[in-house]
Amino acid sequence: MKYWKRIMALLMAMAMIAAACGGSDDSSDEAEDSGSDTEAAEETADDDEAMEDDEAMEEDSDEAMEEDAGGEIATDIGVDDEVIKVGYNTDLSGIFAGLTTQILDGSEAYWEIVNENGGIAGRMVEPVVLDNAYDVPKHLENYEKFAGEGNDGVVIFGTSTGSPHTAATAEDLVKDDLIAIPLSWYSGWADPAIGQNVFEVQTNYCLEAINAVTYMSENHGSTAAIISFPGEYGQDGAQGAKIAAEALGLEIVYDGEGAVVPGSDQTPVITELVNSEADFVFATLNPSTLAEIMGGAVGQGYTGMWTGSSPTYNFQLLGTDLGPALDQYYIHSTYTALWNTDDTPGMTAMVEGMRAKRPDAPVSDTYIQSWIGGYIVQAILEQAAANGDMTRAGVVAAANEVTVDLQGLAPNQTWSGDPNDYVVRESYLYDVTLDTFTPEGTVSDEGAGTGFTLLDGPYVSDTAANYAYESACFKAS
Repeated sequence: MKYWKRIMALLMAMAMIAAACGGSDDSSDEAEDSGSDTEAAEETADDDEAMEDDEAMEEDSDEAMEEDAGGEIATDIGVDDEVIKVGYNTDLSGIFAGLTTQILDGSEAYWEIVNENGGIAGRMVEPVVLDNAYDVPKHLENYEKFAGEGNDGVVIFGTSTGSPHTAATAEDLVKDDLIAIPLSWYSGWADPAIGQNVFEVQTNYCLEAINAVTYMSENHGSTAAIISFPGEYGQDGAQGAKIAAEALGLEIVYDGEGAVVPGSDQTPVITELVNSEADFVFATLNPSTLAEIMGGAVGQGYTGMWTGSSPTYNFQLLGTDLGPALDQYYIHSTYTALWNTDDTPGMTAMVEGMRAKRPDAPVSDTYIQSWIGGYIVQAILEQAAANGDMTRAGVVAAANEVTVDLQGLAPNQTWSGDPNDYVVRESYLYDVTLDTFTPEGTVSDEGAGTGFTLLDGPYVSDTAANYAYESACFKAS
């Protein structure tokens, strides 16, 4: 702009020189020239003012562009002008690795798509991943790295895998102004005294168990056996099963709450199940332990039905020798619609996204959790950016403001208000079916399936609908 001011000043000076050199003897001509000079000067002054206005507008525009690019957004650990770091403290080598490694792969694909579309507030999302091996001390060691100011420092946890693991960090999350989206459905996360900065997703283990036991009693008999891991995962599910049994007047013929220790000899549990002759078993385990116990019980002639908390089962078990027994006896309880089973916007986006980014990945229902977690973290971060505060404290504040549209993959999620009003009570029940299972199927295969037929869902039992949530169904002493 300054260049154009100099040009206009030079043109004005040249005009005045030309008028002076014109040398007309006609006084009227001189008057006209004098008038022209005055008009030219006035026009030049007007031009200068207009140019100054243009400069001011350009400066305002530049400032607006900086704001649009996130330049005016407050940040601290885990966010700068280019990158947003999201933490994944997850199981890559422990007892749930078969499930969680696929969920992580789907999460990384989700962020690749987000980044290709401009990221969040002009920043690229960078997943920071550490293996907790489903071990509490390792999870805590990882947490210190994520919470620090080094290269692993993050602004939010996209995944905190494990119930006792996440519970061990719950107080530190509050102290460090961090929030975690748990890969865990413990009913304590909605209890502010336990999970203030843990933002639970979908039906918790307790309510899921209430629904599953109700469904089983309506369809498969009135005597139940309960088996579970000890701790917030296993015993939360077991407590839900007991709440349902009491409400429905069912007889618990074997109470194995907390009796199943991973890696130990399961013979005593198998013997108790066989001797109980229960109409059905409710289990809160992991897939490999389910296979060991169910295989042993069926091998000894037990013919009761089975169900359990969602992480108990992995569809890949259908490809093992246990496949026929699962087809005959197992009902899968879970929190969402499963792979390509409906045409909701979220399911379409997830299937198309995985086919674009991971065409050779094995078909799996776990990617739905990847997309749900992605939608939640993205909504929270976008709200923080809109608030102009992507500090850790700003992200916590944003999380307490949003209602997340999960695009039909699961009920929309919020954490605002009374937990009794917003805890999710719906779950899904599927029959396990070998003839809909494609063991070598990939996400690109149109006909690939994970071996499920929907029986009921979204399903809410009367007991779950009327359950007054006040605190966790199970609390570790």
